[in-house]
Amino acid sequence: MIRKFISRVLGRKAPGHTGDPSVIPHSKHGIRRDAISNGSRRTVETLQENGYKAYVVGGAVRDLLAGIKPKDFDVATDATPEQVRQCFRRSRIIGRRFQIVHVMMGQETIEVTTFRGHHGQQDSHRAHTDEQGRVLRDNVFGSQKEDAARRDFTVNALYYDPVAETVVDYHQGLADLKQRTLRMIGDPATRYREDPVRMLRAVRLAAKLDFAIEQATRRPIGELAELVENIPPSRLFDEMLKLLTSGQAVKCVQQLRTEGLHHGLLPMLDVILDQPLGERFVMLALENTDRRVHEGKPISPGFLFATLLWHEVLAKWEVLKSGGERPIPALFQAMDEVLDVQAEKLAITRRVAGDIKDIWSVQPRFEQRSGKRPYALLEQPRFKASLDFLLLRAESGEVDAELAEWWSDFLDADGETRAAMLLPQKPDEKKKRRRRKRKPEQSAPAETPQ
Repeated sequence: MIRKFISRVLGRKAPGHTGDPSVIPHSKHGIRRDAISNGSRRTVETLQENGYKAYVVGGAVRDLLAGIKPKDFDVATDATPEQVRQCFRRSRIIGRRFQIVHVMMGQETIEVTTFRGHHGQQDSHRAHTDEQGRVLRDNVFGSQKEDAARRDFTVNALYYDPVAETVVDYHQGLADLKQRTLRMIGDPATRYREDPVRMLRAVRLAAKLDFAIEQATRRPIGELAELVENIPPSRLFDEMLKLLTSGQAVKCVQQLRTEGLHHGLLPMLDVILDQPLGERFVMLALENTDRRVHEGKPISPGFLFATLLWHEVLAKWEVLKSGGERPIPALFQAMDEVLDVQAEKLAITRRVAGDIKDIWSVQPRFEQRSGKRPYALLEQPRFKASLDFLLLRAESGEVDAELAEWWSDFLDADGETRAAMLLPQKPDEKKKRRRRKRKPEQSAPAETPQ
């Protein structure tokens, strides 16, 4: 009953309809042109003034309709990348798999894509795929209708015209959005094989929007979960970062586990989630991340991945120490081994990997609370992130809460209070004074006779 009512109000076509799209006026969708960014609006207006079709498209339209503030605004057009380039002085063509144009509008960079076409009709337009069906290269332009059919979910195939303030809907995405349903366009299994990232995206969007994944869309995920291992490391890193910073990281990880998708993402994540202490630590970290996202606070990718991989480092560290390796060299060896294994799945950038190592390497130094060492630790560039990491370890029960409290107090204390807080040095911590070798005395040069 509700589905029929929404379809009638929004002008939804019957399944399999191949006619014209629904053009929905402002009175039925409620998006005003001033809700989109100034740069994206000017980009659309300029393209339309030059005789091209142009729309704000995808996630921005979906989020606006769902009452969420979009992070960015993408534009789709029937102009080719070269034609778009001619319309904007500050623009550049980028991309190999599919060319796009970055248009610079003031401080904004607008991503402009040309409508994409079907790739299987002719040999000359056939997409390059691997043996699992994943599309490797596909640079075919097409009509707006074809472009809509090529998008993943119906709620992502909505086109907003800020000039006319209308929404163009080819696949009843607005009706699905009203019903809080995530539905794949086309055959789900085929679409997942074309791009396995869509399975991760389904989990992320369902959690972010609090949508139910339609049964036909969800069914193949468990069967095709192993295809996640076929995703290029750089794309997998980007998608994992989006998932972890979505504000619904806890729900996303839980859903990944339910769908059996977590095995190919982080090689150790399934092991960690089977360990009570490890699972508590990871979930506390994700809850903390979700809270920061909702409060509008910045998120550190290095901190996130440091928490996800920490218990694997701990396990390797203990093995190395039990084998006779000294603690600090053993820690650095464990860090390198874990990150090397992870690099086979996720292309963690060098900067993020550096942040991860900084956070990990400081943890043993928190045990040192005497002499000048605590003052030196405060000067470390990643000290605050490292302390937050220690607080999570204490909250999960991995280390004594007193240690984390001491360092929090020491950070906030004044000079005299800090000095009073220092613990007495242990005998083995006292440095032996080295005797300075005296330089041999040089005899004064003899006076030269006048």
